[in-house]
Amino acid sequence: MERIWIAGPCAAESREQVFGTAKGLVEQAANAHIPLHYFRAGAWKVRSAPNCFSGEGEAALPWLQEVQQTFRIPVCVEVMNPNQVEICAKHGIKTIWIGARTSINPIDIQQLADSVRHSDFTVLVKNPMIPDLKLWQGNIERFLNADVCKVMAIHRGFPDSKENIYRNSPLWQIPIELKVSMPELPILCDPSHLCGNTRWIPPVAQLAMNYGFSGLMLECHQQPSIALSDPKQQLTPAEWAELISHLDLRSDTADLDLVKHRSLLENIDNQISELLFQRMTLVDEIADIKRKKHIAVVQPLQWQQVAKRYKKHTEDINYQEFIEHFLELLHQSSINRQK
Repeated sequence: MERIWIAGPCAAESREQVFGTAKGLVEQAANAHIPLHYFRAGAWKVRSAPNCFSGEGEAALPWLQEVQQTFRIPVCVEVMNPNQVEICAKHGIKTIWIGARTSINPIDIQQLADSVRHSDFTVLVKNPMIPDLKLWQGNIERFLNADVCKVMAIHRGFPDSKENIYRNSPLWQIPIELKVSMPELPILCDPSHLCGNTRWIPPVAQLAMNYGFSGLMLECHQQPSIALSDPKQQLTPAEWAELISHLDLRSDTADLDLVKHRSLLENIDNQISELLFQRMTLVDEIADIKRKKHIAVVQPLQWQQVAKRYKKHTEDINYQEFIEHFLELLHQSSINRQK
């Protein structure tokens, strides 16, 4: 299976930034012998806070059109309404994606589907903000029913109020169920929005490949540190090429169940590792507070509450024994660090 690689900045900020990023990606792709199938960039950005950079709008379309003509790579842009679809078409851009916020409203999706009905547009549909498989599948079906040239799905994770090392919770079972119910549909992963930080993008990208995803959509910027939106989750063109080059693109799917379960374990192990590191960092900060306020290192009642939280699932005798050993090690390690 040939994978689909999409890369480009979170937002189109200027002609120089768009063109420079595109040039960098094209050159890195050629050097690494990687195909760059689409260049992505946001012209209209839906932002949570009103003061955040919300894109250059229609003014960015000529820059993107120039990228498409110069490098002969289709450009894809996020759209929220039929008017934006019309503006894209006017500038020769025929690949669009539907964002997670727009995907929450079937009425908006139907209007967008009607605006590209019987057209040569390619439409990428991101999962909605809520973990609702039927809603995501229904959005995709609206474009398929409109006889759109090509439709793909993008998994970018789901907002989660619980503690999570990622920006969004992966909930891998949802895109896997979509893959099972719509096997002919290309499903790509967007590790940039899922992770929220480039440090976690490589393992998440590999997990997506392990699950059999059709490709990746990644945010890239020529200088991520000065990006006007989401700087922490954007790779440089060189980092993008290195990431794609080192992915293990497994073709042997004879034991899909084993691959799926091992990938789930890998995802959990990545998070446990990071959370344990964060815990020890907090232990160090607590030690400083205790030292300054002359509080004893060992607090038995506090530790009892910690142990109680870990013993919620101790019906299994073997698991209970493991938790006892783990808590003993965790407590002693915390005490040693505080000393």
